[in-house]
Amino acid sequence: MTTDKSIYEEFLDRGLTRRDFLKFCTFMVGTLALPWDAVAKVEEALRSSKRLPLVWLEFQSCTADTESFLRASNPSASQLILDVLAINYSETLMTAAGHQAEEVLWKTVEEEKGRYVAIIEGSIPTGDGGVYCTIGGETAEERAKRVCKDASIVINVGTCACFGGLPMASPNPTGAKSVEQVVPNLKNIINLPACPVNVVNVSATLVHLLTFGSAPSTDRLHRPLFAYGRRIHDACERRGSYDSGKFVERWGDEGHRNGWCLYKMGCKGPATFHNCPKVRWNNGTSWPVGSGHPCIGCAEPNFWDSMSPFYKHLPKVPGFGVETTVDKIGIGLVAGTAALFLLHGAGSWVRDQIIRKRDDKL
Repeated sequence: MTTDKSIYEEFLDRGLTRRDFLKFCTFMVGTLALPWDAVAKVEEALRSSKRLPLVWLEFQSCTADTESFLRASNPSASQLILDVLAINYSETLMTAAGHQAEEVLWKTVEEEKGRYVAIIEGSIPTGDGGVYCTIGGETAEERAKRVCKDASIVINVGTCACFGGLPMASPNPTGAKSVEQVVPNLKNIINLPACPVNVVNVSATLVHLLTFGSAPSTDRLHRPLFAYGRRIHDACERRGSYDSGKFVERWGDEGHRNGWCLYKMGCKGPATFHNCPKVRWNNGTSWPVGSGHPCIGCAEPNFWDSMSPFYKHLPKVPGFGVETTVDKIGIGLVAGTAALFLLHGAGSWVRDQIIRKRDDKL
């Protein structure tokens, strides 16, 4: 449960230093895309803020979002659990079970009403009275409504919770729905889609809440702009290859070995909004495109249908006109470059002829 100590005091009590604390603040400011002078504000807020009481509900999911959370770094999962968050309830992480676990959940909901954070993982099955997912004799739908109602903020992690995910794909035998479909009109809701969620975005959202007392600005899908405000394509390290018309044509070819653009191999980066190229995975070392695999658009609604087939590129390329296809980009760019060289060469020849005639007259 929560304590009277501030987050900063919790840091120090666990053997961490002020330097560690400042690194945490700086990392969060960078992730939130705030100006660097905001570090002082984040530091001040976390020095005075107490740990956030949090309940993590897991419904129809593969537990990938929890696993992603456990593999966090900068800050590590242990820092998040012990120093920033008071995770009072999580079926996967907590040691309590049965009636004891249920008591902790409902005590938090009652005593921390209007202050606790609710994190929801997985879609919510509603078919056949919700029998496909029950916890403590209660359906996932009933539990979601009770917990979300009095939360200070509801954070949906992963594409299943945000948009229904694969369980909602036709024929949808369990009647799976997103959290917003089951609990509509929530005033303070944040969607962090991806398959799975990147925990950096979870921690940054919570730090924003602690620092400014509100959720970060969002798009129409309730996704925070700091994480979903730009297309993957715009920040991709392979964008230079795209602009110069260098594409991987088949797996293992020269372009693939040299890190060229994966658009022709099905990359959905031009149609996907996410900060994968910035925060990356595996301690910030890599991400799917960086490792040679095209983006499949997992942060977008209905990506399993709208972005498939996954290894075939989209027919239109944003940024080159609605009638321009990717197959024409390389040709056009090469032709344009060649034309510039020809014009430069012709201009040089004319200039040389003028100089030569002038010299002859002299």
